[in-house]
Order: sequence, then structure tokens, then C-alpha cells
Amino acid sequence: MEVIHASWKNGQIVPDAPVNLPEGCRLVVEPELAETGLIGVSEEDWSDSPKAVSDWLEWYDSLEPLVFTPEEEVELAQWLQKVKEYTFSLTP
Repeated sequence: MEVIHASWKNGQIVPDAPVNLPEGCRLVVEPELAETGLIGVSEEDWSDSPKAVSDWLEWYDSLEPLVFTPEEEVELAQWLQKVKEYTFSLTP
């Protein structure tokens, strides 16, 4: 199978070199990962020392809780219902 390298430009997939595929051929397109092949932070970059865990817990405990007004709760419920209806409309 031929691997095609391309870039996303102005809403279109632009191959880096000429492509020799039959017209109408279906493709699978996925972004290339960074040179490391990782997205985010690797396990080696996380410290699980007691000090690091303590610092993280202290940060986590300092977060303020989300408090919604009754009006915001109604609006949130309405949006969640819209998302649910939209999601179900996509299923065949």
C-alpha cells in the first residue's frame, strides 16, 4: 500500500508529491504525530515522588467548586439535551 504524505492547507489535503491512485479510491487520513510519536506528556516526565503528589493534591484542593445559579442549571440542561438530540440524529 502506498503511503501518501500531505499537508492540510486552506481546507484541503495537499499531497507532498504526485499521487498515483485510481479515481474514487477511498482513503484513511490521520495526522502525523510529533517526532516523538507522543501527544501530551510522557510517563517519564511525571514525577510520582511524595513531594510531587503532595504538591498536586494541594493544587487540586485549592480549586474552587463550580456553582451554578438555578438559571444556569436550566440552560446547561437544555444544551445537554440539544447535544443528545444532535448526537442521536447522526446515528443511522
